[in-house]
Amino acid sequence: MPKTAIVFYCENAQAPALQWLLQQPPKVQDKFDFLLGQLEERGSVLSRPHAAPLQQKIYELRARHQQVNYRLLYFFAGIGTAVVAHGCTKEAAVDASDIRRAVDRRTRYLKDPRSHTYRE
Repeated sequence: MPKTAIVFYCENAQAPALQWLLQQPPKVQDKFDFLLGQLEERGSVLSRPHAAPLQQKIYELRARHQQVNYRLLYFFAGIGTAVVAHGCTKEAAVDASDIRRAVDRRTRYLKDPRSHTYRE
């Protein structure tokens, strides 16, 4: 199975999900480093407990640390590319506003991938 390319959504030369991730505790960053590696290796077949579909073609990478649920929301752009769009914490379910933000970013990305792909 070919590897899935992992990219971060970008707007105004910033990657909001990456910025969010870098503000989290090191242990959480380590967990997401592992999960992003799993997503790269397994792509769309990655499932619970590591990933789960939400709605409107948005998926979540799932990490837990010190009783806090951390999520990176992502979507697939064609075959072989996963775009990390948003990071958040949650209590019971991912908040509808977080999902809407990811859906909006998906729409913008799909209209103009080149402008919305983060490059360091």
